[in-house]
Amino acid sequence: MNPPLSPLIHLIDDDQAVRDSLALLIGTVGLRVQTWAAPLAFIEGFDRNSIGAIVLDVRMPGISGLAVLDRLIADGVDQPIIMLTGHGTVEMCRRAFKAGAAEFLEKPVNDEQLLEALQQAVHQHVRSRERGQADQSARERFGQLSDREREVLGMIVAGLTNKEIARALGLSPRTVETHRANLFAKLGCDSLAQLIRRYAALAEQDAP
Repeated sequence: MNPPLSPLIHLIDDDQAVRDSLALLIGTVGLRVQTWAAPLAFIEGFDRNSIGAIVLDVRMPGISGLAVLDRLIADGVDQPIIMLTGHGTVEMCRRAFKAGAAEFLEKPVNDEQLLEALQQAVHQHVRSRERGQADQSARERFGQLSDREREVLGMIVAGLTNKEIARALGLSPRTVETHRANLFAKLGCDSLAQLIRRYAALAEQDAP
């Protein structure tokens, strides 16, 4: 089995000297780097499924980094984006954060500041992807429940006891216990707290 790849940092800057020096710096903390001179080539060619972050220069010929930022956010790109500029203004900084940038740094970039921002961004992205995968798994498991099991789940989440659920649904307590056991098995939960934490929102959305 191949080991998982380290996070990938996409570095977009039209200045080759900047690309080379920053790529070397970022590599010192074990992160892979892919450099891009042309922002449009990056938009069309980068792997959107990769774990990592994007480092994007604000001022580039043809299209500004802020316009690239807007396009990436509009396209649903979830990698955190760190903006770099040699001529930053308060308005530019505010504009970048409002658009969805994770960080805004001025050139010449402080090495420690950039590396810290990147490591935080990568950690944030990993956690975000993990939550997304967990949410998708929960939705898939929830979709496998029968209508009756969903009813029982909704009542469990609402705090009803087995006896109260049995009375409300016209079932025997033993039947409710069976449904409850099936719920825990199908949803992969070991405790009531885990069941509620993972599925309360889905159960509430499913309620009539």
